[in-house]
Amino acid sequence: MPCSATHSARDEACLSRLEDRLRGAPALTPKLLSDLIAQACARFASPHERARAGIERLTRSGAWTDAALALVELELPRWRLRRLVHDGGEWRCAFSHQRTLPTGLDEIAEASHEIMSLAILIAFIAALRQTAAESEPWSQAAPPVAAADDYRVCCDNFA
Repeated sequence: MPCSATHSARDEACLSRLEDRLRGAPALTPKLLSDLIAQACARFASPHERARAGIERLTRSGAWTDAALALVELELPRWRLRRLVHDGGEWRCAFSHQRTLPTGLDEIAEASHEIMSLAILIAFIAALRQTAAESEPWSQAAPPVAAADDYRVCCDNFA
């Protein structure tokens, strides 16, 4: 069952299952990548024919890292690769909205794995979670307050 674009407990469970499969995989396979695409990638099915063909071509040729990065670019165009380093036997990958902002001010999706392409795809799932959380409706926020005609507020800055 595909994970939907809205954030719910079922979608979180779907993304968690995908992440667990990626973390436990010894290598990226065409089956694993196609399952990820089928369950978590909404744009891949839409009419992005050239991008989809490019990812499929990279997958057939075994260019897993390039396929993973192309998938992130297609599905999450606002997210950019911020860091991809090999440290202590693990690849650490981070995506962010604004690479020029300091790390503390930017939204970052991070992951690590021994295989570079799997680290990229696990960080991709973290970015999907953040994107879904951002698109949640504000219904859980405080209800709007009706404006009252009785009070006037001065907003001038006299400093």
